[in-house]
Amino acid sequence: MNKYKLFAVVFLFFAAIGFAQSDTSTFKAQFALGVNSPSSSGFVSDFEANSVNFPSINMGLQYIFKPLIGAKVDFGYNRFSNTDNSPEFKMNYTRVNAQLVYNASRIVRFSSNMGVFFHAGPGLTMIKPLGNFGNNDTRFLNAMAGVEFHYGVSDTFSLYLDTSYILGFGKDFNPIINGYGSFNGNLLTVTLGASISLSGCKYCGR
Repeated sequence: MNKYKLFAVVFLFFAAIGFAQSDTSTFKAQFALGVNSPSSSGFVSDFEANSVNFPSINMGLQYIFKPLIGAKVDFGYNRFSNTDNSPEFKMNYTRVNAQLVYNASRIVRFSSNMGVFFHAGPGLTMIKPLGNFGNNDTRFLNAMAGVEFHYGVSDTFSLYLDTSYILGFGKDFNPIINGYGSFNGNLLTVTLGASISLSGCKYCGR
Protein backbone atom coordinates (compact mmCIF):
# COMPACT_ATOMS: atom_id res chain seq x y z
CA MET A 1 0.00 0.00 0.00
CA ASN A 2 1.55 3.33 -1.03
CA LYS A 3 1.59 6.42 1.17
CA TYR A 4 -1.41 8.03 -0.53
CA LYS A 5 -3.66 5.01 -0.05
CA LEU A 6 -2.45 4.67 3.53
CA PHE A 7 -3.24 8.34 4.14
CA ALA A 8 -6.77 7.89 2.79
CA VAL A 9 -7.44 4.75 4.88
CA VAL A 10 -6.14 6.31 8.11
CA PHE A 11 -8.03 9.51 7.41
CA LEU A 12 -11.35 7.70 6.89
CA PHE A 13 -10.78 5.49 9.94
CA PHE A 14 -10.30 8.38 12.36
CA ALA A 15 -13.10 10.38 10.79
CA ALA A 16 -15.48 7.45 11.25
CA ILE A 17 -14.45 7.15 14.91
CA GLY A 18 -15.16 10.82 15.45
CA PHE A 19 -18.63 10.46 13.95
CA ALA A 20 -19.44 7.36 15.99
CA GLN A 21 -18.56 9.01 19.31
CA SER A 22 -21.31 11.62 19.08
CA ASP A 23 -24.77 10.94 20.43
CA THR A 24 -26.12 14.48 20.65
CA SER A 25 -25.73 15.91 17.13
CA THR A 26 -27.22 15.29 13.74
CA PHE A 27 -25.64 12.57 11.65
CA LYS A 28 -26.63 12.47 7.97
CA ALA A 29 -25.86 10.37 4.91
CA GLN A 30 -25.72 12.09 1.54
CA PHE A 31 -25.79 10.85 -2.04
CA ALA A 32 -25.73 12.99 -5.20
CA LEU A 33 -25.49 12.51 -8.96
CA GLY A 34 -24.61 15.08 -11.61
CA VAL A 35 -22.09 16.40 -14.12
CA ASN A 36 -18.52 17.73 -14.11
CA SER A 37 -16.31 20.12 -16.06
CA PRO A 38 -12.49 19.73 -15.89
CA SER A 39 -10.17 22.70 -16.44
CA SER A 40 -8.43 22.71 -19.83
CA SER A 41 -5.11 23.61 -18.17
CA GLY A 42 -4.99 20.18 -16.52
CA PHE A 43 -4.15 18.38 -19.76
CA VAL A 44 -0.99 18.27 -21.85
CA SER A 45 -0.97 19.92 -25.28
CA ASP A 46 -3.53 18.60 -27.83
CA PHE A 47 -5.61 16.82 -25.17
CA GLU A 48 -8.98 18.32 -24.29
CA ALA A 49 -12.03 17.03 -22.43
CA ASN A 50 -15.70 17.75 -23.03
CA SER A 51 -16.85 20.86 -21.19
CA VAL A 52 -19.70 18.87 -19.58
CA ASN A 53 -19.27 15.21 -18.61
CA PHE A 54 -21.42 12.56 -16.92
CA PRO A 55 -21.38 11.14 -14.32
CA SER A 56 -20.29 12.77 -11.10
CA ILE A 57 -21.21 10.74 -8.02
CA ASN A 58 -20.77 12.02 -4.47
CA MET A 59 -21.35 10.06 -1.26
CA GLY A 60 -20.69 11.29 2.25
CA LEU A 61 -21.40 11.33 5.97
CA GLN A 62 -22.10 14.67 7.63
CA TYR A 63 -22.02 15.47 11.32
CA ILE A 64 -23.36 18.72 12.80
CA PHE A 65 -21.79 19.28 16.22
CA LYS A 66 -22.99 22.86 16.76
CA PRO A 67 -26.08 24.67 15.40
CA LEU A 68 -24.00 26.43 12.74
CA ILE A 69 -20.87 24.29 12.36
CA GLY A 70 -20.27 20.71 11.30
CA ALA A 71 -17.96 18.44 9.34
CA LYS A 72 -18.21 15.73 6.76
CA VAL A 73 -16.17 13.08 5.01
CA ASP A 74 -17.14 12.44 1.42
CA PHE A 75 -16.07 10.47 -1.61
CA GLY A 76 -16.47 11.58 -5.21
CA TYR A 77 -16.26 9.66 -8.49
CA ASN A 78 -16.12 11.50 -11.83
CA ARG A 79 -15.67 10.34 -15.41
CA PHE A 80 -14.67 12.57 -18.33
CA SER A 81 -13.59 11.97 -21.92
CA ASN A 82 -12.17 13.70 -24.98
CA THR A 83 -13.73 16.19 -27.35
CA ASP A 84 -14.00 15.42 -31.07
CA ASN A 85 -10.81 17.36 -31.93
CA SER A 86 -8.67 15.71 -29.23
CA PRO A 87 -6.84 12.36 -29.11
CA GLU A 88 -9.22 9.74 -27.73
CA PHE A 89 -9.12 9.16 -23.99
CA LYS A 90 -11.31 8.48 -20.96
CA MET A 91 -10.39 8.79 -17.32
CA ASN A 92 -11.72 8.28 -13.83
CA TYR A 93 -11.27 11.11 -11.33
CA THR A 94 -11.86 10.00 -7.74
CA ARG A 95 -11.36 11.99 -4.56
CA VAL A 96 -11.80 11.80 -0.79
CA ASN A 97 -12.18 14.97 1.29
CA ALA A 98 -12.61 16.10 4.88
CA GLN A 99 -14.63 19.30 5.02
CA LEU A 100 -16.00 21.80 7.48
CA VAL A 101 -19.66 22.63 7.02
CA TYR A 102 -21.28 25.98 7.83
CA ASN A 103 -25.06 26.25 8.17
CA ALA A 104 -25.89 29.62 6.62
CA SER A 105 -29.66 29.07 6.75
CA ARG A 106 -30.15 31.75 9.39
CA ILE A 107 -28.43 34.32 7.19
CA VAL A 108 -29.62 33.20 3.75
CA ARG A 109 -33.23 32.08 4.16
CA PHE A 110 -35.73 31.66 1.34
CA SER A 111 -38.44 29.75 3.24
CA SER A 112 -38.90 27.56 6.30
CA ASN A 113 -38.20 24.46 4.20
CA MET A 114 -35.00 25.78 2.60
CA GLY A 115 -31.45 25.49 3.95
CA VAL A 116 -28.10 26.77 2.69
CA PHE A 117 -24.81 25.08 3.64
CA PHE A 118 -21.25 26.03 2.71
CA HIS A 119 -18.52 23.39 2.83
CA ALA A 120 -14.74 23.41 2.30
CA GLY A 121 -11.72 21.28 3.11
CA PRO A 122 -8.64 19.36 1.92
CA GLY A 123 -8.47 15.99 0.28
CA LEU A 124 -6.72 13.55 -2.01
CA THR A 125 -7.35 13.17 -5.76
CA MET A 126 -6.64 9.95 -7.69
CA ILE A 127 -6.56 9.97 -11.51
CA LYS A 128 -6.85 6.75 -13.51
CA PRO A 129 -6.72 7.02 -17.32
CA LEU A 130 -8.39 4.21 -19.24
CA GLY A 131 -7.49 2.46 -22.48
CA ASN A 132 -4.13 3.21 -24.12
CA PHE A 133 -2.97 5.54 -21.34
CA GLY A 134 -3.78 3.29 -18.39
CA ASN A 135 -0.25 3.50 -16.95
CA ASN A 136 -0.34 7.30 -16.63
CA ASP A 137 -2.26 7.45 -13.37
CA THR A 138 -1.39 10.10 -10.79
CA ARG A 139 -2.33 11.34 -7.32
CA PHE A 140 -2.23 14.77 -5.75
CA LEU A 141 -3.70 16.80 -2.91
CA ASN A 142 -6.70 19.05 -3.43
CA ALA A 143 -8.81 21.71 -1.74
CA MET A 144 -12.56 21.66 -2.26
CA ALA A 145 -15.26 24.28 -1.62
CA GLY A 146 -18.94 24.42 -2.45
CA VAL A 147 -22.48 25.41 -1.53
CA GLU A 148 -25.57 23.24 -1.03
CA PHE A 149 -29.20 24.37 -1.30
CA HIS A 150 -31.47 22.00 0.64
CA TYR A 151 -35.22 21.57 0.45
CA GLY A 152 -36.70 19.74 3.43
CA VAL A 153 -39.23 17.13 2.29
CA SER A 154 -39.72 15.80 5.82
CA ASP A 155 -38.02 15.97 9.22
CA THR A 156 -35.53 13.30 8.18
CA PHE A 157 -35.20 13.72 4.41
CA SER A 158 -34.15 16.57 2.15
CA LEU A 159 -33.25 17.09 -1.50
CA TYR A 160 -30.34 19.34 -2.39
CA LEU A 161 -28.38 20.98 -5.19
CA ASP A 162 -24.61 21.15 -4.74
CA THR A 163 -22.10 23.21 -6.74
CA SER A 164 -18.44 22.54 -5.87
CA TYR A 165 -15.01 23.49 -7.17
CA ILE A 166 -12.01 21.22 -6.56
CA LEU A 167 -8.63 22.91 -6.77
CA GLY A 168 -5.87 20.44 -7.64
CA PHE A 169 -2.28 20.71 -6.43
CA GLY A 170 -0.82 18.34 -9.02
CA LYS A 171 2.73 18.86 -10.25
CA ASP A 172 3.60 19.39 -13.91
CA PHE A 173 3.95 16.13 -15.82
CA ASN A 174 7.60 15.14 -16.20
CA PRO A 175 8.49 13.70 -18.59
CA ILE A 176 5.60 14.95 -20.71
CA ILE A 177 4.81 11.43 -21.97
CA ASN A 178 3.45 10.66 -18.49
CA GLY A 179 0.78 13.28 -19.02
CA TYR A 180 -0.75 11.77 -22.16
CA GLY A 181 -4.36 10.97 -21.41
CA SER A 182 -4.03 12.08 -17.78
CA PHE A 183 -5.01 15.17 -15.79
CA ASN A 184 -3.59 17.35 -12.99
CA GLY A 185 -5.97 20.32 -12.91
CA ASN A 186 -9.17 21.60 -11.31
CA LEU A 187 -12.72 20.29 -11.52
CA LEU A 188 -16.18 21.87 -11.28
CA THR A 189 -19.11 19.64 -10.29
CA VAL A 190 -22.87 20.24 -10.18
CA THR A 191 -24.97 17.50 -8.57
CA LEU A 192 -28.49 16.80 -7.32
CA GLY A 193 -28.86 14.62 -4.28
CA ALA A 194 -30.65 13.44 -1.17
CA SER A 195 -29.73 13.86 2.49
CA ILE A 196 -31.08 11.38 5.03
CA SER A 197 -30.86 11.86 8.80
CA LEU A 198 -29.37 8.90 10.66
CA SER A 199 -29.63 10.28 14.21
CA GLY A 200 -32.26 12.80 15.09
CA CYS A 201 -33.73 15.46 12.87
CA LYS A 202 -32.94 18.80 14.50
CA TYR A 203 -31.09 20.12 11.45
CA CYS A 204 -32.56 17.90 8.72
CA GLY A 205 -31.79 20.08 5.73
CA ARG A 206 -33.32 23.19 7.31
